[in-house]
This record gives sequence, structure tokens and C-alpha cells, in this order.
Amino acid sequence: MNEEPAGLKLLLSYEVNPESIQEYRQFVMQRYIPAMQMMGFQISEAWHTAYGDVPNRLIGFVCRDEETLNALLDNDVWLELNAQLEQYVTDFSYKVIPYRGMFQI
Repeated sequence: MNEEPAGLKLLLSYEVNPESIQEYRQFVMQRYIPAMQMMGFQISEAWHTAYGDVPNRLIGFVCRDEETLNALLDNDVWLELNAQLEQYVTDFSYKVIPYRGMFQI
């Protein structure tokens, strides 16, 4: 049985610079996540990859509809948040997928 997606998931992937881990954590917890919540997104997961040839962070945010997603992607706050995030990370990328309520990559 195929279920309809329950919204959209925005997956962020990046490598945290080891020398700025404390500043990174403060920024994400105090600025990034609250700003995303104000724009209609809820954090769904945060993963750390300890080994392997992939970025060490995968963060998921979910929203209800495409309108909310488009509003985010057209928002200067989104661009500013990611510019600030890139002070602490490398290899930043994101993608949007249908949200299915489970782990997704």
C-alpha cells in the first residue's frame, strides 16, 4: 500500500569544521533551528556520521506543503542563515524530497 507523502522534507548535508564545533552548535541551536521554525519548518532528525566518505551531518526539516517550501527558498533569511552556517561547515548542500515519516536520504 502506497501512502501519500505527509508534506515535504528538506535535507541539509554538510561537514562540520572540527575547530568551530562549539560555535556551530550554538548557532544551530540558538539561531538556525528557531528561524526555520518561524518559517514553518520543524526539525525531524539530526544525524552524525562518524565514519565513511560522506559529510558528517545530515539534518532534516519538514513542512506541510510546497507553498511553505517555496516561501523559504525565496526568503533572504534562508540565504543569510546558510551564509552564516557556512562559517562553520564545508560541503553544504540540500535537497527536497516527499516526507514519508521515516529515515530518508
